Amino acid sequence: MVENKENNYIYGKNPVCEILQNNPKRINKIYIQKNISYDNRLKRIVELANQNKIIVQNVDLRKFNEYFEEKPNFQGVVASVSPVEYIELEDFLKIKKDGYKRIIILDGISDPHNFGAIIRTAAAAGFDGVMVSNHRSCPISATVEKISSGAINHISIIKTTSLNASIDYLKKQDFWVIATQMEARDNYYEIDYTDMNFALVMGSEGSGISKTILNKADFTVKLESNFESLNVSAATAVIVYEALRQIRVKSCIKTRK
Repeated sequence: MVENKENNYIYGKNPVCEILQNNPKRINKIYIQKNISYDNRLKRIVELANQNKIIVQNVDLRKFNEYFEEKPNFQGVVASVSPVEYIELEDFLKIKKDGYKRIIILDGISDPHNFGAIIRTAAAAGFDGVMVSNHRSCPISATVEKISSGAINHISIIKTTSLNASIDYLKKQDFWVIATQMEARDNYYEIDYTDMNFALVMGSEGSGISKTILNKADFTVKLESNFESLNVSAATAVIVYEALRQIRVKSCIKTRK
């Protein structure tokens, strides 16, 4: 199936179909399991591959299992893809947008399932980017793409050599920084997320957010329920959708006036 194990792969019907629809140039080749029953999703994948002149090859399931140590649920389809292109912070800020920008900054998130779920939440809620560091961060892998369900193709992934320096730069560009902390005074729903550019900082479940980054935050917030009972992706979703709720409520009020 593969000639070079350094190639990047994604698997699963939805992620492969999503990238075919939104960024087909990333796909080098598609592998479909031999003797599999073709449902509508697989038929759509083949149709889109043909439209984009992408080679589709049938392979034995054992070839999938030989390559992936985790033995994930391939759903009968794997795509060889070019790596996701990261964007520099300066280039991200040059992207024009009506209204305010909102991003999530991940400090030390190393679990691919959490990373993929946060990307999915951010894209679904209309956030503009997710920022990670070169160090102490999870690389974009097949698992990350699978968990994001293709959302990674709808949001900017910003990579930086220094989260501290990037946060300083964001603050100079009129961004407010919101960090999560169990000891914070304010609950996550007690601050106003509307009418401002903001960066929400989430830390790893083990060590949390570094002290230097916490010291740069304009606001620190907590979840009033037991924060430790939520993994970081679930906690992120709670805060992101509270921000989205406030923004939509304020937009409706303005429309009625």
